[in-house]
Amino acid sequence: MHFTLYSRSYCHLCQDMHDALLRLQPPGIIFTVDVIDIDQTGDPALLARYDELVPVLFADLAGPELCHYHIDEAKIRALLVK
Repeated sequence: MHFTLYSRSYCHLCQDMHDALLRLQPPGIIFTVDVIDIDQTGDPALLARYDELVPVLFADLAGPELCHYHIDEAKIRALLVK
């Protein structure tokens, strides 16, 4: 399982979401998290899309977002048991 977290370096909600996601990792299930700072990418489209929404969490970048601002534990847990 792989997650992508769009964030900002100075965003406490972003750090909170990252920490909460890591706490949800069950024993024996390994997942990775790419943390992408939207201000550092140099991508104006990415910045425009997520500017006021960070943190935004995806499990599949081709799919819908899992959550933004705060973690949705139920969605994450459901993904991890599949």
